[in-house]
Amino acid sequence: MSTPDAWQHTSVLLAEAIDAIAPQSEDGEPLLLPGVFVDGTYGRGGHSRALLPRLAPSAKLVVFDKDPEAIASAQALAATDARVIVEHASFASMADALSRRGIGAVHGVLLDLGVSSPQIDNPERGFSFRHDAPLDMRMDTTRGATAADFLASATERRIAEVIREYGEERFAVPLAKALVARRESGRPVRTTAELSQVVAGAVKTREPGQDPATRTFQALRIFVNAELEELEQGLTAALSLLAPGARLAVISFHSLEDRIVKTFIARHSRDEVDRRAPFAPPRAMPLQALGRVRPGVAELRANPRARSAILRVAERRAAEDQA
Repeated sequence: MSTPDAWQHTSVLLAEAIDAIAPQSEDGEPLLLPGVFVDGTYGRGGHSRALLPRLAPSAKLVVFDKDPEAIASAQALAATDARVIVEHASFASMADALSRRGIGAVHGVLLDLGVSSPQIDNPERGFSFRHDAPLDMRMDTTRGATAADFLASATERRIAEVIREYGEERFAVPLAKALVARRESGRPVRTTAELSQVVAGAVKTREPGQDPATRTFQALRIFVNAELEELEQGLTAALSLLAPGARLAVISFHSLEDRIVKTFIARHSRDEVDRRAPFAPPRAMPLQALGRVRPGVAELRANPRARSAILRVAERRAAEDQA
């Protein structure tokens, strides 16, 4: 396994995300906030390291990640800062994990979704079609089936469903047929290069500037890691933990993620009218949507991988505002 710092990661929307969950005072000085904060997707710690200077000495920062290399990096940070608590787990389990530690409320939650640059750039991980490597794609390499395992055993119909649903690939059916035909010929797809070759033969058109394998690789990665299901669970867990005035900040990188985040915030922030009593005051929902942020021109020039990023922010309303 490679060392934790072998591949670097540039955190997207770094300043905007930190300002969202740990606002500065009006004069721009950090407030040194007390309480418990959660970085649900530690990665290589860019957001966590930027957040820590804004937290009081008594505060806690609980960091989650499924990736063993990310956890190694987090543990190195925890060794130098006693405020950091490391959980080798999905952020979907944050409510249970914090409950075991006696924590019932948090004062900020940050989720930076998707795959990180080190995971893409490390050929051993099998996330990228730019390197030939075993077709793994697991964020947690200590458990679960790989993408190759799935393609070796799933039905043609199931493969097509996954590629169409999670990759929005309109050639999902012929691609699934090609993958199963290759498997039945005794040559199952086991590497990223082999998968790219099959995709190139089945996907007849491509979007300008995009490799034809992009959607298929995205689909398999999302499926193997149950990313969308865990996102829905994580948002629900975060809502159950947020203290009044606490913020939820979520950075997404593709429409499937962003749609879930946008819908979740909207569902829990729009005042609810009782149709049985139409003249009664509407019941306030627990969240207040604070809008969305896209990367600026300077960030896009410095980091092209930020081009599809969207940061959405919501705040937990005070109890009296929900009366």
